[in-house]
Amino acid sequence: MSLSESQAIAVIAVSDMGKARDFYEGLLGLASGVERPDGGIRYPCGGGTSVHIYPSPDNAGTSTATLVGFSVDDIERAVDELTAKGATFEQYDLGQIKTDAKGIARLGDAVSAWLKDPDGNIISVIQE
Repeated sequence: MSLSESQAIAVIAVSDMGKARDFYEGLLGLASGVERPDGGIRYPCGGGTSVHIYPSPDNAGTSTATLVGFSVDDIERAVDELTAKGATFEQYDLGQIKTDAKGIARLGDAVSAWLKDPDGNIISVIQE
């Protein structure tokens, strides 16, 4: 069995669904979320993908890795619009990953920026 043809869903633990909704809906602009049996909400995204947030205070914010990335056509515009709505992009200086004043890193053909949700879960915006 191969999962290469299956729909992928990013699953993110949060500690407070109210704060998470404010971030994912209000700041990121996710909409049409569907409540799920686990007390979470699944938001449809482009290309049949989705982001599912669910209450799990003991696990929220414990990963130091990027949990979901949003592919955009114009990262400068996306970062500017999110910053205008109150987002703070992370600053990194980790060898190959060095961000500019806006929080944007250029990695060959990929250009990325990272921000955190209220629990510290890492979200990326990427232009390839």
